[in-house]
Amino acid sequence: MIVQRRFSLMPTVVKNLLIINGLFFLGMYSIDNSFGIDITNWLGLYFPLSESFIPFQLVTHMFMHGNLGHIFSNMIMLWFLGSAMENYWGPKRFLIYYLLTGLGASALQIGVNALEYFQLSSQLDSLSIETILREGGDLMSRGYNYTDPTWRAMNRLLNTPMVGASGAVFGVLLAFGMTFPNQVIYLNFFFPIKAKYFVIGYGLLELYNGFAVSNSGIAHFAHLGGMLFGFLLIRKWRREMYL
Repeated sequence: MIVQRRFSLMPTVVKNLLIINGLFFLGMYSIDNSFGIDITNWLGLYFPLSESFIPFQLVTHMFMHGNLGHIFSNMIMLWFLGSAMENYWGPKRFLIYYLLTGLGASALQIGVNALEYFQLSSQLDSLSIETILREGGDLMSRGYNYTDPTWRAMNRLLNTPMVGASGAVFGVLLAFGMTFPNQVIYLNFFFPIKAKYFVIGYGLLELYNGFAVSNSGIAHFAHLGGMLFGFLLIRKWRREMYL
């Protein structure tokens, strides 16, 4: 049941998520500048077969970002769309939704990476994979990679962490489009489009990019995972309302 509440421009959960993401971002740069330690290597999400994978990364990667533009775009969307959804749902349901769609985004991206891993491993012997696991991470940390395309792709897969709140934010985008389908959104602050068409268009674009744009450094399937799990979760909640 949705309870009507007084609208807040900065509701509690959104405010705290913005603060936490900001603190992680500042901490990342402060620790790197002060001690030369890149905490992304611990808090970013690695492929589970990587030697750098730690289970808590499934959560911590959602609060890490690669650069100022990355965190700015995510936090603007979180504030604008998330505030509307938290006001509509209330803080508890919004937080549950945000975290579950973030985890769902990670699950889909890991699944897609697993398919790529098995495809690449069929072209490599076990000794080659062990070599990549042992030394590839050090190469990546120094900005290098292998010249052989198969070795390079496997090293990128195993030793590049995924960071960002984008999966959860795309889940919030999907929720906004399903809840307020006729609400007008202004693209680049000038071009009006209804939320439902914006969400559909953005989803199709991410699907295309996921297949067509390789090695872009953007986890397109994580974005789709956030939208997919968001859709399933909203459908489940809506069915429960009518039981």
